[in-house]
Amino acid sequence: MAGKLFLCATPIGNLGDMTPRVVETLQAVDLIAAEDTRNSIKLLNHFGIHTSMTSYHEYNKVEKAKYLIEQMHEGRDIALITDAGTPAISDPGEVLVQMCHEEGITATSLPGAAACITALTLSGLPTRRFCFEGFLPADKKEKRDILEDLKKESRTIILYEAPHHLKRTLGELYEALGNRKMTLCRELTKRFEEVLPTTLYDACVIFEDREPKGEYVLVIEGKSFETFKQERKQEWQAVSIEEHMEIYESQGVGHKDAMKRVAKDRGISKSEVYKSLIKNENL
Repeated sequence: MAGKLFLCATPIGNLGDMTPRVVETLQAVDLIAAEDTRNSIKLLNHFGIHTSMTSYHEYNKVEKAKYLIEQMHEGRDIALITDAGTPAISDPGEVLVQMCHEEGITATSLPGAAACITALTLSGLPTRRFCFEGFLPADKKEKRDILEDLKKESRTIILYEAPHHLKRTLGELYEALGNRKMTLCRELTKRFEEVLPTTLYDACVIFEDREPKGEYVLVIEGKSFETFKQERKQEWQAVSIEEHMEIYESQGVGHKDAMKRVAKDRGISKSEVYKSLIKNENL
């Protein structure tokens, strides 16, 4: 009988956030795969956990995942932990989980701390709809493409950033998104936790004279729905009502429904759409 994979969330700062279930699981499994064993040994010692560890990180995630899969096929239970927070979020654990599904091995998650959700709840920004981007990529073209997508994003945006890249990233975000509301979070759950509601422009100014310290979570407001609607209306003005109708009808939308959609897109009445179509038919 195959073993299981247990994704075990660990504290992002305050050790009091370690759940009893995670402690019991880490004590019971046959092996713990850790992002950095030197860092994790301190956590395990604190809770009196003496289970054997092996490293599992970005640079060995494929080969080591194969080894861990073999171990679980032989009946061993394995726990996966990251340096802090929930495994598989901006973390190579996603590769191991995917391979478990492919190999028919059961994976389960033991919930706990996640910096992205902690920051979101503290941000004061809308929480009903949000998107998580993690760290922006180092590749300039890939980053440019993502920033272009984020311009149109109406959901609250969550990003991670390291202190030595923070100033540059804030500048790039301001240039791409304009001056939006945002909340900067650092040292979450720790003694010197900081939650700073501000704007992208003001954040850039703040860090002109202040050296960033600690890992940051950036929570940024999405494009407002009203702005989104206005921009969509402007885009539709570039095509005629007849062309607009053709777009929907070519997708199999009936004539009457197409008229309703065109009217809604352009912020006009259905009768105005009808009059325009009739007028052009008679030209």
